[in-house]
Amino acid sequence: MSLAVIQMVSQDDVLANLASARRLLEQAAAAGARLAVLPENFAAMGRRDLAEIGRLEAIGQGPILPWLKQTARDLRLWIVAGTLPLPADDQPQGKAYACSLLVDDQGERVARYDKLHLFDVDVADSRGRYRESDDYAFGARVVVADTPVGRLGLSVCYDLRFPELYSALRMAGAELITAPAAFTAVTGAAHWQVLLRARAIETQCYVLAAGQGGFHPGGRETFGHSAIIDPWGRVLAEQASGEGFLLTTPDAAEQAAIRQRMPVLAHRRFFAPADPGPAPTEML
Repeated sequence: MSLAVIQMVSQDDVLANLASARRLLEQAAAAGARLAVLPENFAAMGRRDLAEIGRLEAIGQGPILPWLKQTARDLRLWIVAGTLPLPADDQPQGKAYACSLLVDDQGERVARYDKLHLFDVDVADSRGRYRESDDYAFGARVVVADTPVGRLGLSVCYDLRFPELYSALRMAGAELITAPAAFTAVTGAAHWQVLLRARAIETQCYVLAAGQGGFHPGGRETFGHSAIIDPWGRVLAEQASGEGFLLTTPDAAEQAAIRQRMPVLAHRRFFAPADPGPAPTEML
């Protein structure tokens, strides 16, 4: 079964972004994809009204969630919806999370991952300062779920710098890991591919990195270079910039052979001491 990674150049017009995403997902499905990963902020980039967008989605008055469900049903496609702003399920008026949703080919929600690590960083680019925590709450759960193409672990963008998350995903049985992202051009050029390959090598998982790749409102430039990395750390497919999709078919037998020849999970000797931070695993 094939899977796809979608690269976009999202702007601040939600409906236009959804139209672009639909077109790219249609192309991926026509090429044989059974599961597709959209990038971070696929529905909106450069908006300052994220809380309101999330609130409307939570109370059923926004366009993104109905679009997502309908597109999955129409295309018979499992979709990882990069990120969109959503408050907690039980607090529709609360602060939004950078939420990555997995829906099945019937449009039903299978899993929700709220981004654990928020990008509060100073970068030497035209924007200079990023503070995601101004708009988003911190997530608190590690999430894995079963899909037709394998057991899937969910992560987002800045998470890539925190290998302990990926160790937890592997411990929870992940065979594939999604990494929707909107890496800046500066940090992407320095670290993007090496981080992706390291996470794939250490977990012996396929890493599905769906990026934003171009210029966005507010002068922001994203790095692109969406990629599919195999469990040996090889780059199977990559797109430098602009819109498009990448396609691959995971080789479960090869992955199992890699894990058998180099059983790093069984050899693990270091376990972090207990800490008070919430980090349960949602087993789906």
